[in-house]
Amino acid sequence: MKISSHNSDHRIPLSVPHMSGDEPTDVREALVSQRLSSVGSNVTAFEREFERRIGLPSVALASGAAAIHIGLRLLGVGPGDEVFCPTFTSAASANPVRYLGGEPVFLDSSHQTWNLDPDLLAAALRDRARLHRLPKALVAVDLFGQCADMDPILEACAKYGIPILEDAAEALGATYKSAPAGTLGHVGAFSFGRNKIITTTGGGMLVSRNPDWVDKARFWSTQAHARGIAFQRSEPGYNCRLSHTLAGIGRSQLEVLDSRVDQRRAIAFRYRDAFADLDGISLMPQAPYGLHTNWLSCFLIDRDHYGWARDDLIRVLDAAGVESRSVWKPLHLQPLYASAERYGGKVAEDISRRGICFPSSSSLPLEDQLYVINQVRQWLGAAPLTDLEKARKKRKRRKDRGPSGLACAPLPPPRTPRA
Repeated sequence: MKISSHNSDHRIPLSVPHMSGDEPTDVREALVSQRLSSVGSNVTAFEREFERRIGLPSVALASGAAAIHIGLRLLGVGPGDEVFCPTFTSAASANPVRYLGGEPVFLDSSHQTWNLDPDLLAAALRDRARLHRLPKALVAVDLFGQCADMDPILEACAKYGIPILEDAAEALGATYKSAPAGTLGHVGAFSFGRNKIITTTGGGMLVSRNPDWVDKARFWSTQAHARGIAFQRSEPGYNCRLSHTLAGIGRSQLEVLDSRVDQRRAIAFRYRDAFADLDGISLMPQAPYGLHTNWLSCFLIDRDHYGWARDDLIRVLDAAGVESRSVWKPLHLQPLYASAERYGGKVAEDISRRGICFPSSSSLPLEDQLYVINQVRQWLGAAPLTDLEKARKKRKRRKDRGPSGLACAPLPPPRTPRA
């Protein structure tokens, strides 16, 4: 079956940096000033601008993992402590627990959000309270651009005095009931890695409602160097402050965050509309309690319906010059954490077995997305599309008519992130 044309020398990547156009000015200023270290006006300005956006005191660090590491230390995690963590997430959510000498305990996800199951969390805390083994903290992850259902999570943890680190590395720009992602726990962590919705090519941010904690994190991130002339040290620190140069990139990127969110969501919904006539392939759930940025366009493939595995599609797309990937492999299935305790895991295993991420760069050209769509449609045995707008309108007509065939009221528009 002939599908849309594509240059065989051009590979379509999964998610790449999308520069705003102002970055060269900011980087040039850093080079001219010769401030290439982790001090300088760009770092301070980036932190203040991020604080205005998020609403919490912020400190710029070298990575999202560094923010989680220091955040857990602020929450008192140390040798021998147990920390609850979703099993369906990046290893970067759990590895810092071991950096500090603790052990993660993994919890399963909800099919409705792909994030931590609040009911399972409440049951696990009741079990641990009975055993007098409550965790030192909880890492709550906002996965692929969607916040976890934080209200019941906060309620369950408050009952036992368990502090929460909200890992929003994948969810900058998302909201939970109008609150920005990363602001709902005691500490929040963000990533500006090269494939994130905005990037500094490498970097992160730690936020907290407690300004003293943010000051402490800033102190630890520069080798715990006390002020003065004698390089005095009284406690261990880290070399993980964001550089002046990369902070300049971050400032320009932060200005276009809303645009990048809109672009990523549009890409996800074009995929959704283009596959709407097909059974057995569905977009990651869009929870009603907030704004999902769809940092990555994640779909579930129904193997029972099509009779083949998700990995087969990844291989077919790779041969066609398209980068795709599986969703996260549950951490309880990783050799590194094979001995870790866990609660449940079957939901995470099911999503991991069937989930796939399609190219999601905010700069993805329409013709490239159409090519990806038609490669998938061909593999599913469906006719190719020639016009994505027609697919959107066709899906809207089906949706507006409702299951009875009668016209029904349109859904309200999604919330937009708070400035």
